[in-house]
Amino acid sequence: MQVHDLSGGGDVLARVEGVARRALRRYDVSPGASVTLLNVSENATFMVGDGECRMILRVHRLGYHSLEAIVSELAWLDALRDEAGIVTPRVLPARDGSRVVAVREPGSEPRHCVMFEFLPGAEPAEDRLVEDFERLGALTARMHRHARAWARPASFTRFHWDLDAAFGPRARWGRWQDGVGVDREAHAVLARLEAELRRRLERFGKGPDRYGLIHADLRLANLLVDGRAGTSVIDFDDCGFGWYLYDFGAAVSFIEHRPEVPHMAESWARGYRSLLDLPKEDEAEIWTFIMFRRLLLVAWIGSHSAADIAGELGAGYTQGSCELAERYLGGSL
Repeated sequence: MQVHDLSGGGDVLARVEGVARRALRRYDVSPGASVTLLNVSENATFMVGDGECRMILRVHRLGYHSLEAIVSELAWLDALRDEAGIVTPRVLPARDGSRVVAVREPGSEPRHCVMFEFLPGAEPAEDRLVEDFERLGALTARMHRHARAWARPASFTRFHWDLDAAFGPRARWGRWQDGVGVDREAHAVLARLEAELRRRLERFGKGPDRYGLIHADLRLANLLVDGRAGTSVIDFDDCGFGWYLYDFGAAVSFIEHRPEVPHMAESWARGYRSLLDLPKEDEAEIWTFIMFRRLLLVAWIGSHSAADIAGELGAGYTQGSCELAERYLGGSL
């Protein structure tokens, strides 16, 4: 696996900010526009302020997505907004009409950059997660319903979130075995978890009613709740092909341990069923997808040291994962 190219600390981020500022020259933005780093995850995301106008500039990491894959992401973003009524951020083209611009970093290959409109809103409130997850379930079903019927462009290409992507020799986010705090005892527990996840997901299969195009990162940070606009969905950078129920596993990222998660799952399923069928045998595997995502995040934390949340969670997330794994393997989840 390629080491995350944004994990090199301040020097790397300073260079990436330089890329962002050079990218702005391609847009109708004033020379005095402000550029403020918002987040580092797979990519670096910046708030661009130009007078009273705000925009979001995403500077892609190297080696994660091809240009064709980025264009494919933006195509689904547009289609969801235009055909399914999902509120997604519009792409703001460069002065020459380009939706993706390439900016060369000295001594490196070009980085791709995309400018998005700024959408209002805030993450779902912590004290309303059970209620909000019913709306999230319905919203997710609308996205899945669109994905099943959508005639994708012939050039559409996105990666898969399957067993090979999670646990194969070139695991996308690295090996969970290299996660922070994976000592011998944790390794033994998580190895049993991986084996059980493999068994269950191979049995579950990839039928068209269970596996298709998904957002793949519908966690709370990627939902914006606004009183007028409703709920917006942002950050489709990880969208690709996976199990539909993985979108629920991703929705509870980093909060899987909370006692209300079972109630959130029931609420989500109720909202989902308001639009799409969700067989009881599929719903019974929700915790399989929560644990599948959780094990992926153990690997992600280990390979994304520059991300703020990775530093905050560290070895404690691995220990919590082992505790949840024991309960899952023991049949109490």
